[in-house]
Amino acid sequence: MIVKPRIRGFVCITAHPKGCEAKVRQEVEIAKAAKKSGGPKKVLVIGSSTGYGLSTRIAAAFGHDAATLGVFFERPSIKGKPASAGWYNSVAFEKAAHEAGLYAKSINGDAFSDEIKAQTIETIKADLGQVDLVVYSLASPRRTDPKTGETYKSVLKPIGESFTNRSLDTDKNEVCEVTIAPAEGDDVEHTIKVMGGEDWELWMDALDQAGVLAPGAKSVAYSYIGPELTWPVYTNGTIGQAKKDVERAAAAITAKHDCAAYVAVNKAVVTQASSAIPVVPLYISILFKIMKAKGTHEDCIEQMVRLLNDRLYGDDLELDDVGRIRVDDWEMEADVQQAVADIWPSITSETLFSESDYAGYQENFLNLFGFSLPGVDYDEDVEVDLELPSAQ
Repeated sequence: MIVKPRIRGFVCITAHPKGCEAKVRQEVEIAKAAKKSGGPKKVLVIGSSTGYGLSTRIAAAFGHDAATLGVFFERPSIKGKPASAGWYNSVAFEKAAHEAGLYAKSINGDAFSDEIKAQTIETIKADLGQVDLVVYSLASPRRTDPKTGETYKSVLKPIGESFTNRSLDTDKNEVCEVTIAPAEGDDVEHTIKVMGGEDWELWMDALDQAGVLAPGAKSVAYSYIGPELTWPVYTNGTIGQAKKDVERAAAAITAKHDCAAYVAVNKAVVTQASSAIPVVPLYISILFKIMKAKGTHEDCIEQMVRLLNDRLYGDDLELDDVGRIRVDDWEMEADVQQAVADIWPSITSETLFSESDYAGYQENFLNLFGFSLPGVDYDEDVEVDLELPSAQ
């Protein structure tokens, strides 16, 4: 089958298996180049198929020779149609790990469910005994509470009043203005239920009660703060309230278990989640141009290598005033943010490509789905029905 990108809004509905493998291999080489001793050895990554979760798994495996167990909810190939990018990423990761002699196994299913938690625990007992690092990197639009059966849906909205600001119409490659109506009813509560820290706590409780959490283990979940211009729709909005609950959960997990739990605040990068947030794609495009010129630009893998090597397992575990690890430090440097602020009010559709790195944003977006990778023949007929190596 010849697979081409088919983009609808902020989602590409096709994925290229060889392109996804090429992207994973790129990240593997970056992790190997920064290899360091003293890191985690048995790692559970909940939400391991894309973005920061995938990069953390790669950084742990190829930067620290760690055995990794990944949990995700992805779509395999059905009736000859391409699988999701996350599926192909995971197939490629397992293939690379096994070639390197590393343990790698994956569980595909609803990580919010009791059934997947139980299956994960049994796999740890059988294969690893215990895990010394638990990475919680789930991003989902909905969650069904395993205790009550009620399904909650998250929303991305400001709180209190509408928010209007500049944004980017990626279908038309135009700078535009967007207005987002405020949260109403149960929006905040439901978003916290989906994106907050409750499920992270349930995972840690289940792992500890089953005896598969190693003494002195560590755990990390991810967050984002960003510049003030995005705060109304993110940090001070519904998602921001959920992220505050993740911080609450980190403290609760640390107090309850023999495990240090942290929230890592990461840099703005192009992910399937960030591309859906109004305002953020335009901000990222401007940010990339500035940070690349300064030589401080990082993608997911560089961020996660730095998080593991320098912070969680290094000598630079410096926390901010509320106890978070800040890996967004280079993004939030005053000169970088001032440069973004200088460009923001004047950028137009006509100056989009010259005043920002929108071309880089577009390429990163395509890379998420295995497209626009060097060395991949996109006119080649490829097999789309791939199985996870650990399931064969």
